[in-house]
Amino acid sequence: MPLKDLPPDARPREKLLARGPGALSDAELLAILLRTGIQGKGVLQLADELLQLPGKGGLKAPGFGGIAGLLNATADDLQPVKGLGPAKRAEIVAVLELARRAMAQRLQERTVFASPDSVKHYLQLHLAGLAHEVFAVLFLDTQNRLVAMEEMFRGTLSQTSVYPREVVKRALHHQAGAVVLAHNHPSGSVQPSRADEMLTQTLKAALALVDVRVLDHIIVGQGEALSMAERGLL
Repeated sequence: MPLKDLPPDARPREKLLARGPGALSDAELLAILLRTGIQGKGVLQLADELLQLPGKGGLKAPGFGGIAGLLNATADDLQPVKGLGPAKRAEIVAVLELARRAMAQRLQERTVFASPDSVKHYLQLHLAGLAHEVFAVLFLDTQNRLVAMEEMFRGTLSQTSVYPREVVKRALHHQAGAVVLAHNHPSGSVQPSRADEMLTQTLKAALALVDVRVLDHIIVGQGEALSMAERGLL
C-alpha cells in the first residue's frame, strides 16, 4: 500500500514525529531514509525486502541480514539493488559513517573505560557486518582516550598472519600508551579460540617491550561482542 493511502498515524515520518523513533520498526525507519519505492513496489515493501535474511525471496528480495548487514554494506554492495540509485546508496552508507564518527568522538573525549559498552558498540559498527575476518587495533593515549583505529590485517588470524612488529610500529607512530585489540568472527560465534588467546599473549609481550599496555581484546560477532579482559583471558 502506498504511504499516501495509509492513515496519518501509520505513516513512518508522522509516526516518528508523534511517538519517537523507538516506536518504529527497522523497515519503517529505513523507509524514511529511502523516501520512495519503485514501480509496483511501495517504499515499505522495498525496505522490508532489503532487511530480509539472505536467501529469503531469492533475487527479488536480496536481503542484507537485517539492519546491521544493510548499514555495513558498501555503496558497491548496494549498487545491484533495483530501486537504490546513487543518492539513496550514498545516504545509507552515510548513516553508518555518521554513527561511527559519533561513537569515535565520544571515545576521544573520555577514557574508554568510562563506557566500556561504547567501545563494543563502536567496534560492532566497524566489524560486525564484514564477511571476512579483520584484525584491528584501537590506539589510546596515556589517558586511555582513543587516538586512532586501524584495520591491520585481513584473513584467518593466527600468530603467523598477524605481525607483532607492525602493531608495535603503529603504536609508536601514534605515541600510544595502550591499545585495545579487536577482531571479528564472521561465523557469528564470539567465543575465543586457542589461537586467539595465543595471539593476544604474543602481542601483549611484544607491546610491553615499548611500554604499551594491552587493555583488552574484543571479539565481535553479529549482534554481540566479547571482552577477553572481562573473561579473565588477558
